[in-house]
Amino acid sequence: MTLKIAVVYSHHKLGDLIWQLPYLKSISKNFNLPITLITRPKTQAKDILKDSEFINKVFYCEFRKKLWYFVEIFNLYRFFKKEKFSHIFILDKISRPAIAAKLANIKNIIGPGIRNQKKWLTNKNFLTNDDYQNLDYSDQTKKMLEINNYKIFETIPSLTIKRETLNDIEPKMDSTVQGVVSFGVDSFELFKMWFEENFAELANKLIDANLAKKIYLIASYQNQHVINKIIYLSGKKNFFDCSSLNLLQVIKVIKYSNYFVGNNSGPLNLASALGVKAFGLIANDRVSELKNSNITPILPKDYLNEINRDREGMKKLDVETVFNQIKNKIS
Repeated sequence: MTLKIAVVYSHHKLGDLIWQLPYLKSISKNFNLPITLITRPKTQAKDILKDSEFINKVFYCEFRKKLWYFVEIFNLYRFFKKEKFSHIFILDKISRPAIAAKLANIKNIIGPGIRNQKKWLTNKNFLTNDDYQNLDYSDQTKKMLEINNYKIFETIPSLTIKRETLNDIEPKMDSTVQGVVSFGVDSFELFKMWFEENFAELANKLIDANLAKKIYLIASYQNQHVINKIIYLSGKKNFFDCSSLNLLQVIKVIKYSNYFVGNNSGPLNLASALGVKAFGLIANDRVSELKNSNITPILPKDYLNEINRDREGMKKLDVETVFNQIKNKIS
């Protein structure tokens, strides 16, 4: 049997995909072959993984619901049949790719086996409902592979983006310039967002202490108002609005930054994976989720390792605490 490996990951958030990179690499290394990744277009995986040697191809699937459920089973079936994969790995509980793989007569269909998915899989060792409830996405994948005798070679996400990939991409930046800093100021989840006045005050303190000269503010276009408010409250001219940049442009900004400060969201995970010194602002989230990363978490006093969905909780993390920890780490 000719080996040909595909991996399916249906979550749409960039940060979630970043956390899966060690396991994509490990699957590739178990077979000594680059893999095909099937994921949502919203991850922009074709852009961020274009220089990754463990990826052979990226195939996009929307993973929509209702009537689209059956359309996508058919589309996945056609793709699997055409590519003639020997193994399909499914890294979450979704059943559609497992059903499509079964219809396409794929011999090895490996997944966590949560709920109805196990009916379509060929592996015999599954995660339990307790695993699904209590383990984060990264640890779920790690356990699923280990209990099915696949070796894990690394657990900390790392991402390769070649300089030549970024050379002709705006904005123009010089990697030798010091004092370039990026802030990740928004999140898909409001409760994770530090307040704009705090970012503005932190920026001013870093600039006044000569720890930052130019600050790139990273947020989605829909949250451009967050950037505008930070710039207004600061009153300084040292900012660059990144809300209109595409993902590769944001990657360039982060990669050329001396350090990154931001909410627990995709850009923070991206900065860490790119090897940039990354400071995570954590008050309403579980810091334990960052254990397999190079992120330096900054926490308020009396921090509890639990989720609080009230954004007001982010006010417990004061500017002085954040500034001092950054200063101590980079000075």
